[in-house]
Amino acid sequence: MTDSTHVPSGKKPLEARYISMLGYAEAWELQKSMVKQVDQEERPETLLLLQHPPTYTLGSDRHPEHLLLDEKELAERGISVFEIDRGGDITYHGPGQLVGYPLLYLDAVGLDLHAYLRNVEQVIINWLKEYGIESGRKPEYTGVWVGDEKIAAIGVKFNRARRRGGFVTSHGFALNIEAGIAESGFSGIVPCGIEQFGVTSFNTLTGRELSVSEAAQQLLPHFCDVFGFAPDAVLIREQHADAGYQAR
Repeated sequence: MTDSTHVPSGKKPLEARYISMLGYAEAWELQKSMVKQVDQEERPETLLLLQHPPTYTLGSDRHPEHLLLDEKELAERGISVFEIDRGGDITYHGPGQLVGYPLLYLDAVGLDLHAYLRNVEQVIINWLKEYGIESGRKPEYTGVWVGDEKIAAIGVKFNRARRRGGFVTSHGFALNIEAGIAESGFSGIVPCGIEQFGVTSFNTLTGRELSVSEAAQQLLPHFCDVFGFAPDAVLIREQHADAGYQAR
């Protein structure tokens, strides 16, 4: 369940950026712009790592009844809602969670979209293993699980590329880092439409106080290893003042 499924690749350069806090709409537009740039070979393949203010996103397999709050309750909690173009149902993004958007070119030769999803999960599985956390997959669901609790949600989009008939990826993963995130955001939804299982976070499992910024730095080499990028990728840090949240 935790074996790696590497995508065959040379040691390509990767641009990795960490943004301390970025509104969802702005991040969505940034992804769209970067997808075009990657497709046109105007920028290297890129990994965006960031945090969002409290946000619910509903993917293409959306079920509105899985949003348990009405407009008044959403306003009182300061949570935005977006219907977006990734796969999957509803999930939560918010402070204390590391969101990753890989913007990668997938060549048509030997293309395996299922393997891409498994590799995104594998990055997180490998990182958690460093801390002695045994995590894995549930056959009927995407994401990364520790027992019957989900620690990371996965939802991606494959954008048809102009060159060579491949795809450029967007959207990605949401990895729960700080304790309390399950109560603060996930309590207002049926996460990914899954009622029978719970949600957890890294700090809850370990008793640590790891920051999202530290988790981003630690996750980067695992991403490079699984996806075949050069291991010397540097995490570029950007500061964005957004919604009054303090960057960590």
